[in-house]
Amino acid sequence: MNLLRNVAILCQRSLPIVNGQVVNVANRHFHTSKAHNDLMEFFDNKKNWGENNIRVGRAWRLDELRIKSNTDLHKLWYVLLKERNMLFTMEHECYEQVKLFPNPERIDKVQESMNNIETVVRERNVAYHELETGETGERTTKDVVNLFGLPEKYERKEYTIPKFMNTRWVRPYLKHGLINSFAVKKFYRLYQEKQHNVERRSRNRDYNHVQQLLKRFPNMDIEKLRMDYPDVDVEKAMRSRKSRGHCIPKY
Repeated sequence: MNLLRNVAILCQRSLPIVNGQVVNVANRHFHTSKAHNDLMEFFDNKKNWGENNIRVGRAWRLDELRIKSNTDLHKLWYVLLKERNMLFTMEHECYEQVKLFPNPERIDKVQESMNNIETVVRERNVAYHELETGETGERTTKDVVNLFGLPEKYERKEYTIPKFMNTRWVRPYLKHGLINSFAVKKFYRLYQEKQHNVERRSRNRDYNHVQQLLKRFPNMDIEKLRMDYPDVDVEKAMRSRKSRGHCIPKY
């Protein structure tokens, strides 16, 4: 017991003492800034109140964010988040006061900067996971058929209940055969018809444009024309009457 008492006394002597009190070594390097719990932080600076035009800068670009560290991006994210909350508050207050919100494009610039930060962070995560595991680390996708009978990429997510227990999904999607119903089949048939008409008009538009090019420039490079319009039958367009001008072509 005496040995334990002596060890405790020596440990207390080795600790730093401030104002006669023992300071814990674990808390010596712990520091927090002073909290400012003021509602005025949600509002703009008072000197900008009533102004019709506020000079602001541009949004952060991807090249500027790629050279910053993860810590700087983390700090900048919260600065932009605080700025966005302030702008939303000022916009709502101007709406309540029936006044014009100056420079509403500031919200778009802040949102663009935040989107660019997310893009840079995702690029770094993908590069790290590909280097370590050979995979992107992104959420996997699956080719499914939606309720309209159209194929789409479904991003896998976590749910509280399994798929077969989800009655909101099982009943309309599987039991009732919603994707195989007459209405869905009719919609898909009309959708395919519309897509076919769009592609047909595009092909006819390119074909007529090639005919006009051959008519205006009879000595143009045919190989270059085939490269620019690979879906057009250039030989057929050359034999067409619409492609003949008022001169004798060389081909």
